[in-house]
Amino acid sequence: MKGIIYSVLLYSILAVSVCFGQDKNLRLWYDKPARQWEETLPLGNGRLGMMPDGSVTDENIVLNDITLWSGSPQDANNYNAYKSLPQVRQLLLEGKNDEAQAIVNRDFICRGAGSGNGNGAKEPFGSYQILANLHLQFSYPGSNTNTPDAVNYKRELLLKDAVARCSYTVNGTHYTREYFTGFGTDIDVIRITADKPGQISLNVSIDRPERFATTAGNAGLEIEGQLDNGHGGGGMRYYGLVKASVKDGKLSYGSKQIEIHNATEVILYVSAKTDYKDAGYKLHAKTIMASALAKTYVSQKQAHIKNYQRLFNRVSITLGTTAADSLTTDQRLTQFQQGPQSDTGLPALFFQFGRYLLISTIRVGLLPPNLQGLWANQVQTPWNSDYHVDLNLQMCHWPVEVANLPELDLPLTEFVRGLMKNGHRTAKAYYNADGWIAHVIVNVWGFTEPGESANWGSTKVGPGWLSNNLWRHYLFTQDKNYLREIYPIIKGAAQFYNSLLIKDPQTGWLVTSPSSSPENAFYMPNGHVASICMGPTIDNQIIRELFSNVIFAAKELNQDPDFLKYLAGRLAQIPPAGQVAKDGRLMEWLEDYKETEPHHRHISHLYGLYPASLITPETTPELAEASKKTLEARGDDGTSWSLAYKMLFWARLHDGDRAFKLYKDLMRMTRKTEINYGAGGGVYPNLLSAGPPFQLDGNCGGTAAIAEMLIQSHAGFIDLLPALPAAWKETGEVKGLKAQGNYTVNMKWRDGKIVDFEIFSPYQRKVKVRVNGVIKIITVKKLKV
Repeated sequence: MKGIIYSVLLYSILAVSVCFGQDKNLRLWYDKPARQWEETLPLGNGRLGMMPDGSVTDENIVLNDITLWSGSPQDANNYNAYKSLPQVRQLLLEGKNDEAQAIVNRDFICRGAGSGNGNGAKEPFGSYQILANLHLQFSYPGSNTNTPDAVNYKRELLLKDAVARCSYTVNGTHYTREYFTGFGTDIDVIRITADKPGQISLNVSIDRPERFATTAGNAGLEIEGQLDNGHGGGGMRYYGLVKASVKDGKLSYGSKQIEIHNATEVILYVSAKTDYKDAGYKLHAKTIMASALAKTYVSQKQAHIKNYQRLFNRVSITLGTTAADSLTTDQRLTQFQQGPQSDTGLPALFFQFGRYLLISTIRVGLLPPNLQGLWANQVQTPWNSDYHVDLNLQMCHWPVEVANLPELDLPLTEFVRGLMKNGHRTAKAYYNADGWIAHVIVNVWGFTEPGESANWGSTKVGPGWLSNNLWRHYLFTQDKNYLREIYPIIKGAAQFYNSLLIKDPQTGWLVTSPSSSPENAFYMPNGHVASICMGPTIDNQIIRELFSNVIFAAKELNQDPDFLKYLAGRLAQIPPAGQVAKDGRLMEWLEDYKETEPHHRHISHLYGLYPASLITPETTPELAEASKKTLEARGDDGTSWSLAYKMLFWARLHDGDRAFKLYKDLMRMTRKTEINYGAGGGVYPNLLSAGPPFQLDGNCGGTAAIAEMLIQSHAGFIDLLPALPAAWKETGEVKGLKAQGNYTVNMKWRDGKIVDFEIFSPYQRKVKVRVNGVIKIITVKKLKV
């Protein structure tokens, strides 16, 4: 066994430097055009998104811009809510949760329509929306029908290049289309070629379901409009420009389309911008277009691949020796359900697809991914495709650090920082509290108010859970400057929770009041149903973790000694990370209530198991065993993100086979799109996770879970293969995964045992590593340069 330790100077430099060859089979591919949006191929560069369907005759390409939202800033706070707080707390102390909830439903909700119950496109809350549909209508020489016979059809997405293609033959001519959303030129590019001269004829048009105008002329094909601000108009503006270059043939403009006849090659360029923080958006879109047109297609593609691979090539993964790449991806999904051992390459593909999606949907300086990343094909997207901060936004970032993409956490940091001003106002309005709060639903306009109903909208885990994401970036990078930047954010979150605490007379503990366990409810002793309570377990876990982190940061930064001392005193009075019920499960609430939905999708009271490190098999075996019983009672099935979360829980409990079983469930293929809150989650034929509908969190959670099965570093040491399932034991290799403490890890295994490993670090130090069940202390030697 090799234990050679290397290092580099900075984590960001290391991330760029550690590049490995990728599996040649990292692709999604199909033998027919997409029949629905959930079969199209997602492309993106962190700002723009593009999803082509590959139709032979009438291709539709859905275009997106991550900043395009309807709605507008608003103040929906109820500034009299805090006056009811003493009455609510007294009722909770008396065990009258249902009466307390009636007051919360009256006073502790937002004013106005809120999110419109998830249909807020026409409300001030707004909705993330489709930018446009780009239509390519083809005609073929020698074909007198709208449906020419196409043979040898193939459609694919190459993860190693972030390039999509489709190809086919019509009447003896072979056609190829190539698509990418440029990481170099910041523009959508579509190249169409034929292997015989003069065979390409098509019309190009662009539209969207509402609020648009199109024109065509020598300047190009243009689309522009203004979305609804929730008051009938006056919302965000957008602009898109399409231009074409042709080899041979004729290019002309109709009133609202580009017309191309008898060309041998066509290249389409799409530039788009919104006025979100950009008053000169239209000029900037045109400037981007001019810059792209000045470059050759080859140079643009080369720059695109180089910039993309700078991120993607940091990690490689091989699991086992079988990969059913000769099957189309949808066929592969079907076969995997029949015998997952025959395709150990599919989990590796899914892991790298998750990393691909993160790179495609997040760009430093812009927004974090919404519920659908940056892809949407509707004006009214499901749940407004907003930012849910009671799990979903956080889950989208769980793989970022371990998957060696640390800079992709930075947009979330700035997004959370941007919530603090409105969040402080909301904290005062509802709880007369210090610090800041964002409840459950958040948008680009800074909405931090509660939702429209107490049973889900008044949950308060947001500040603490988001602080956990920020803290993870520090744990993995050890960037003290970053710690200094986030300290006001996490301190403000701690101040809010501190203001929310009251003493429970039965236990003497300090508990939150009023609160709730995200989206779940319980039966009271009188048979009534309630969700409002004191001190749900997740609150206790979040506060225990957050206060500890703030105390550590204050010491490390030499700040706020008086506050540090005060917070340490309060921390000593917070309930433990969990209580075990009579049936052996971890209690979700301060009292042993019976839940109304035994198989509820949320398992919030296991927050201490993941993403926190309060519960581990090594340090809290009793709570770990109670967590197992909780998971058994909850059941395995659920939405895609719930399946992924359960994978993570079982990985933390070192049960790789159970985690793999859940992965198999996650890979169930579906084409359903209706909103689902229960069992039946899976993936679409294009591997996007299906709640249904599509939500990015399931992909990211599943990616994080695969990493967690291979490496863990939250328990005070680096654990290699902590939850390796039998299906992956034969052989495997990973390179470039990250561990807390700014370590980068490479390892190989045979028959479930590590046979070779390397650990990289920025400087000389000692680290604990568990290898094949034995903890060793290894000295990390500084790299000589």
